[in-house]
Amino acid sequence: MRFSHCFLLFLSTLLVSACGDSPMDTEELVAKGGKKYGGEFRFMSPEKLNSLFPAYNYHLHSSRVFSQIYEPLISYNIALAKTEYAVAESIDESPDSKTFTIHIRKGILFHEDDCFNGGDRELNASDVKFTFDLACSGLHDNKISYLLKNIVSGAQSYFDSTQKSQKLDSKGVSGIRVIDDYTLEIQLNSPHNGFENILSNPYLGIVSKRSFDHYGKDIHKHPVGSGPFVLEKFESDEIRLTRNPEYWKKDEFGNQLPFLAHVVVTYAENKRSELMAFRKSDIDLVLTIPVEEIENILGTLKEAQEGKNVMHRMDAEMSLSMRSIGMNCESDVFKNKQVRKAFNLAIDRESLIENWLEGEGYAAGGFVPSMGESYDNSVINGHRFDPEKARSLLSEAGYESDFPELEIYTSAKEGTGNYLMCQGIVEQLNKNLGINLSVKPATREEVESAIRSGKALLWATSWIADYPDPENFLSIFYGKNMAHNTPQNLFKYTSAEFDKFFEDASSEKNAEVREKLLQQCDQILVDEAAVIPVLTHTHMVMINARIRNFEASPMEGLDLRSVFIKEIKTDDG
Repeated sequence: MRFSHCFLLFLSTLLVSACGDSPMDTEELVAKGGKKYGGEFRFMSPEKLNSLFPAYNYHLHSSRVFSQIYEPLISYNIALAKTEYAVAESIDESPDSKTFTIHIRKGILFHEDDCFNGGDRELNASDVKFTFDLACSGLHDNKISYLLKNIVSGAQSYFDSTQKSQKLDSKGVSGIRVIDDYTLEIQLNSPHNGFENILSNPYLGIVSKRSFDHYGKDIHKHPVGSGPFVLEKFESDEIRLTRNPEYWKKDEFGNQLPFLAHVVVTYAENKRSELMAFRKSDIDLVLTIPVEEIENILGTLKEAQEGKNVMHRMDAEMSLSMRSIGMNCESDVFKNKQVRKAFNLAIDRESLIENWLEGEGYAAGGFVPSMGESYDNSVINGHRFDPEKARSLLSEAGYESDFPELEIYTSAKEGTGNYLMCQGIVEQLNKNLGINLSVKPATREEVESAIRSGKALLWATSWIADYPDPENFLSIFYGKNMAHNTPQNLFKYTSAEFDKFFEDASSEKNAEVREKLLQQCDQILVDEAAVIPVLTHTHMVMINARIRNFEASPMEGLDLRSVFIKEIKTDDG
């Protein structure tokens, strides 16, 4: 089943809404261009959020919320499908691509908070340096060190020293230098062609050092950023954000953003409960719609004629993601490349998509999804379904009939697309390889613990781009990113050849040559069977028709800066 981009599904002439416009907390504003201020935007998260501090996260569900509070130097414009300057007003790159001079936008204010004690709240270059120093640190809670520590001059030594002391050094990373209040200089170890793309990563949202010092270990519950929304409430059953009246950005009509008065996040017991909440207009957005649930959302023709269904539209965007099955390549079983190849060849990805996922998805070739003009994945010679060859490889590896019983760990809930994918893979591997394999449901924390301890030899995983660059996917397998507290290289895969191509691509300025180097990395992952890439999918969302200016992101995040609410008028007025 396929959906064209952003088409409308109007199922009634009456919009039933339980969450209409609410008064602005600030003075009344009048918007130009047919837009409106005010209102409450509500959506659900499938997982409980325990932290809203960027550096302490690497999960999409948290990012969707904290990216409303914090803002990075560069942001991704969904409507234009490109990056644009945000906190940074401009960036100068040296001829050798080793020095980046960042000019900070003047007048950006951090949110009002007790940590400032009524003092100056302007964001400056020192805050940017602190954010990047923290990102490079070896603190146990820091999950994003892989982004910069192998790139920025002095970052690796800073990581090592802070990992040992578990304290931030006031001098910070030697290669990150404050020039003045609005200028920062970053020195790289070597030229890095994709460096500006990295700066658009939402996990590098700019942090106030004063807030970090003030809240200490509780910073994850007290986020203080400069983004379009301010944290109002963070409780076990609800997160509530309110409009930042001092946000710097304006739209094309000169309207100060954002338009929404509030953003409210609650939790879904399961996908069915989330869909029913949407149908009752208790929420305005459903993210990631299972194809098998479409009829449950739309209801019957009789219900539509009686005006019982909410007016809505569906928006679909090809996701920059890869669903895969990870393997512990250092384990006794999967250190053998023949076994890894056998598993890859024993999976019929097309059949899996059609029979288990109702046609929703696109079979993987390599590990990096297509990125249009910036990355062509069609040249990758992926795994082709060949069960006979798979059985032969397993036999050559010494497994005639005594292959160990294994489990695929997954945090996906039963009935979801990811869970069904696991069930389909288990069925195919059991049938085509004659092995005893089963699905092991667990919480996300349990899955991560099992992977790091070596207990999980197989697990379902999904990597969604943090920034629009194929390097972001391939960095997962880069040898120097094998760290205990990051999402990188959990596969325990190492290859000197891969690392060489990856490093060459990072320093290559010619875009075509860089793409070919990254394609060689991708092909090595296939040839070495370092992972089992399964499919990419369409990121499909459903939005209440009263929500305007919302667009689905290929990176599956949320940009609510320009979103506004305009109720649908009925024939009855």
